[in-house]
Amino acid sequence: MKKSLYYLVALILIPALQLNATQPAATTHTTSATSQPAYPIAEQKKNNIPRIFSGSANPKLASKVSEILSATPGDINIKRFNDGEISIQYNENLRGKNIYLFQPTCTTAQADVDKHIMELFFMTKAARRASADTITAIIPYFGYARQDRKTSARVTISASDVASFLEFAGINRVISIDLHCGQIQGFFKDIPVDNLPASVVFAPYIATLNLKNPVIVSPDAGGAERARKLQTLVAKYGINAGYAMIVKERAAPGVIEKMDLLGDVKGKDAIIIDDICDTGGTLIKAGEELLKRGAKSVYVCFTHPVFSKDAIKTLCDSCFTQVITTDTIPLRHAAPGKLVVLSVAPMLAEVIKRIQNDDSVSEYLNNPTLVSSHLAPLKMESKEQDKSKEKPRTGFFSNLTKKIWS
Repeated sequence: MKKSLYYLVALILIPALQLNATQPAATTHTTSATSQPAYPIAEQKKNNIPRIFSGSANPKLASKVSEILSATPGDINIKRFNDGEISIQYNENLRGKNIYLFQPTCTTAQADVDKHIMELFFMTKAARRASADTITAIIPYFGYARQDRKTSARVTISASDVASFLEFAGINRVISIDLHCGQIQGFFKDIPVDNLPASVVFAPYIATLNLKNPVIVSPDAGGAERARKLQTLVAKYGINAGYAMIVKERAAPGVIEKMDLLGDVKGKDAIIIDDICDTGGTLIKAGEELLKRGAKSVYVCFTHPVFSKDAIKTLCDSCFTQVITTDTIPLRHAAPGKLVVLSVAPMLAEVIKRIQNDDSVSEYLNNPTLVSSHLAPLKMESKEQDKSKEKPRTGFFSNLTKKIWS
């Protein structure tokens, strides 16, 4: 009887004792607000200057942005094997850092758009595996943007596919300039996209031209919003510009059958604003049409100089008084005298600075005083600032890192 009783007690107590011995205390896995991290993340982030790593598509522009931000360009090796395979290696610690990957997905003299997309993909995957905290992709020119919808049966929506591909790699945010259409922002399902207008760069330059009676012209209905934006921005510089739009009837893709004009350009200095110039043929026809309608002179502004074939020569030999573009894509040929290249580096640097400090981007883009002064050196705020003066942090990066900073 006693043996049976001892056996029963053992059956009850021994498993309970074993359970207590194997389970750790509950507080072991609890991280309190005052606990210290196992590695010095706060020390790594004490200086809030962003780390910018450039791909091979436009390192010159990335270098300009880094210089404005007083940031040393990130140390990265990008190699290509004899068979074309890409190899990526970061030569510095990325753990716990907010990094910016700089890569327009365009065609250059060295590689085509597909290789630059794959390069950005591998840069992102390598950074994610290196435990980077947040990864922001700076894509000044977003390749495949013109394939944003189904134009016929059984075709791809390549812009959406590329967006999904890059988001899958682990990008946390995208900064681009003048996406071909606004809905591309929605192709990135769960991350924010900052679509910056190049009008911020064009407007101050146009103000220096001292045009007496300017009119902003959209070359098609799809660019109406872009033209309105430029009209609004130049007005903040005291320029009262008119507005007009060209309506095109196409016989086939790339073939224009007829052009109509909505608005008045007679006796005025017309400024055509577009996002992309490929061969330049459509823009030249638009410029010639404006001159036929009585325009005094015609200027053309476009954000992305894709410049297929001999587009530069064709444009500069045409009816335009001046051809104005930006450096989102590096030029593959020497720029003729009629071609003016404005840099987007100050705008990108200011936007990066504001994102890093959780400040408003739209406040900068809509304020001509700030835009005019963005060539001044930009100082990054230190995370060691006086806590009593620090504003509540509610931005995107703060939500991702609030546990670390606390």
